[in-house]
Amino acid sequence: MDRRVLVTDPIAQDGIDALAPCAQVDVRLGIAPDELLRVIGEYDALIVRSETKVTAAVIDAGRKLEVIGRAGAGVDNIDVDAATKRGIIVVNTPLGNTISAAEHTIALMLSLSRYIPQANATLKGGKWERQRFMGVEVRGKTLGIIGLGQIGSEVARRARGLDMHVVANDPFVSEERAQSLIVEMVSLEDLLRRSDYIAIHTALTPQTRGLIGERELRLVKPGARIINVARGGIVDEEALYNAVEEGRVAGAAVDVFSKEPAQDNILFKSDRIIVTPHLGASTAEAQERVALDVAEQIAAIFRGEPPAYSVNAPLVPRETMAIIGPYVEVAVKTASLATQLSTGQLSSVDVEYLGEIADHDVTPLKAAVIKGLLQPVSEENVTIVNANLVAEHRGLRISERKGSYEGIFTNLIQVRATTKEGTTTVSGTMGHDGPHIVQINEFWVDVSPGAGYLLICENVDRPGMIGTVGMILGKHQTNINSMRVAAGERGRAMMVLGLDSAATDEVAQEIGAMPDVFSVRRAEI
Repeated sequence: MDRRVLVTDPIAQDGIDALAPCAQVDVRLGIAPDELLRVIGEYDALIVRSETKVTAAVIDAGRKLEVIGRAGAGVDNIDVDAATKRGIIVVNTPLGNTISAAEHTIALMLSLSRYIPQANATLKGGKWERQRFMGVEVRGKTLGIIGLGQIGSEVARRARGLDMHVVANDPFVSEERAQSLIVEMVSLEDLLRRSDYIAIHTALTPQTRGLIGERELRLVKPGARIINVARGGIVDEEALYNAVEEGRVAGAAVDVFSKEPAQDNILFKSDRIIVTPHLGASTAEAQERVALDVAEQIAAIFRGEPPAYSVNAPLVPRETMAIIGPYVEVAVKTASLATQLSTGQLSSVDVEYLGEIADHDVTPLKAAVIKGLLQPVSEENVTIVNANLVAEHRGLRISERKGSYEGIFTNLIQVRATTKEGTTTVSGTMGHDGPHIVQINEFWVDVSPGAGYLLICENVDRPGMIGTVGMILGKHQTNINSMRVAAGERGRAMMVLGLDSAATDEVAQEIGAMPDVFSVRRAEI
């Protein structure tokens, strides 16, 4: 047996046993970084969880490494770029903890409803206080789920079994998918106002950081209860503490924190907030599943078969990637901007590949489009291996078309995102200095690489509009680093302003209130 696998973080024995027929498995838990560097060159595969840091130095030292397996969903502790450059496949197990996290959400919801932790503590403290802990039933109540991905969907199924009405907010899940779960899709504000319980299951991204803050918490019912088993940082912890203590929120249950391990957090000070130390995936079954999932993928790679959940494995011939490779980033940025400019529930996505790239296999470009669509709201690692599965799970209908292009660009990628409120079209191409956004709806623009924060304003094409917008931004100490203006039809124009920092709600509202301004959108690329 000439294959060797090194396991440096705790995984279930089932995973180790599953690899035994095809490899020698060495378990060295808590290995020091310098020791890992010294020995990794002897191994064909490395299995970690979140503790071991798989740095570029470790990857460079792993001269025999074929695969790095993460027994869990995130790969933040693995330098994926370095692995890709070395041709090392990185795999993870994104579905292993789904049921455990969903069940923990339900457990916390029921504990909130019946004051179980508080009643346990007082009774063991010698007090019999039945009246103090008058609870509420969940039957007939409304559960609002923010993020209807894998875990959110499982929570919805279980809530329906408890005779709850379920509403959800997730712009990247189709109406058909929601209907199959018997879930009503609503806006975030509507969800906050209507829900008796609010469960958070969205990823932590720049767009979702601080998603639930002071403003949002003032929209909820006084009797609402909030559960977060997703990621710390999505909910403003101080704002949540204040809302609970002031009686604006009936209670909260939190499993994740902005800083972990959490040993001194403001949420610990409230008797009406239940806290657990990131236990969402802490079940024997979940640990067995992720261990088996990662072991099966490593065994498949040793047999020359594709893994189920590759983060980075290229499956396109090198000569094809030489042509379309530069357009992968174009596809990501184009789709990401289309997502950010769309409003309402996404129902379909149409992608056109125009020009020379249409003569080649565009599978990696479709994966890049899906990644860009989900980038503002999801941490999912979308690759050419799992792109179709990710889109299918979210109910995204993506149609593709190839064609010639006779315009001024050699190649063009066009993404049209359709919702009930209309269609947003964004086109991108590759310039000498990187990806450029060249079209937003009917307007031909030129948004260059590194534009960063954008403010996109559609308005009547008349003198003075640019100056007035600039004065408002200046008044709010927001610096403009680039500007493109495009004329459209019917006397309309579009300003695309690159900013040094994100425009605030106040800035957007003030510009939106100007006469002859049709819309104001903020984005980041």
